[in-house]
Amino acid sequence: MEQKTKITAESGKQEVVITREFELPVELLFKAHIESDIVEKWMGTKVLQLDGKKQGGYQFETTNPEGQVVFKANGVIHDFAANRKITRTFEMENTPFGVQLEFYEFEELSADTSKLHMHVLFESVEQRDQVLQIGFSWGLNMAHDRLQDVVKKLK
Repeated sequence: MEQKTKITAESGKQEVVITREFELPVELLFKAHIESDIVEKWMGTKVLQLDGKKQGGYQFETTNPEGQVVFKANGVIHDFAANRKITRTFEMENTPFGVQLEFYEFEELSADTSKLHMHVLFESVEQRDQVLQIGFSWGLNMAHDRLQDVVKKLK
């Protein structure tokens, strides 16, 4: 089955470009990235902090059934324009991967559809390639599919 989230990773570059069209108004797509309860549902992780504003921060954490932390990530929001863009850092804790810089742009296609453009910069080409090798594309597609399903119920 064709993946709806498109990921472009040019050889020799330390970036990826990601696009995805959603059957959601741009306001709901944006809300899915800044409201803790919605983020928890589609990402499948606990939101410990999410300050959707310029110079805000966020922290996510996932535990296994035994209560052990298996994923923890955090970052700072550097630019924020409601329903238009978010620029933030992203760092997975306790991994060899460094900090990423992420640019999110939200585009209204129609009253009921929108498009997410993501531009992600990694510290190095090697780091980007490592992230791509651990199932990044599959995981992001799965998460975006859940985002579509979860948020569509909010319409």
